[in-house]
Amino acid sequence: MSSAAESVKNASIVSDSGAHDGNRLWIGNIDPKITEYHLVKLLERFGNVKQFDFLFHKSGPLEGQPRGYCFVNFNTREEAERAIQCLNGKLALSKKLVVRWAHAQRFEGFRNDKSMPPSLEPSSSGGAEDGAVTSNHLRSVHAKIRAIEAKLQMMEENPEDDYSGPSAYVYNKPPERKRH
Repeated sequence: MSSAAESVKNASIVSDSGAHDGNRLWIGNIDPKITEYHLVKLLERFGNVKQFDFLFHKSGPLEGQPRGYCFVNFNTREEAERAIQCLNGKLALSKKLVVRWAHAQRFEGFRNDKSMPPSLEPSSSGGAEDGAVTSNHLRSVHAKIRAIEAKLQMMEENPEDDYSGPSAYVYNKPPERKRH
């Protein structure tokens, strides 16, 4: 079996915590017509793909459709850097890919305000378990913020693109089957 097929076969939807080893990239603005297989084949040009997480909507009107971003781990930092240099800003079907370090953006506040809002501050009351829950919650909030920031930056860089219509995923959703 080829390594691309193995990577797709072994691709996990939710990564384990050990996967964040410094060689992990976030790839966004992925055209909905690009398949997991084609993306893995593209990424393998830059090195050995250690882990590949291609995410799909779990519920709602876009259930089963790609989210438009993925995560990839390479064996070495050099492979990951090469992928960033070669793929970031490149046109893939109808969209320019955005390729960044998955851990590159830290919380920088709102519009360069360095203080953290009270709703995001870790709770100092309680034991270690409360801290772990808060830490996981903060990571989730940070991930959402990074995704929104990436989308806004992409929109700023491509002002000629029209984002007012419905998502392209809506048009590619397979028809629902009625159960008899």
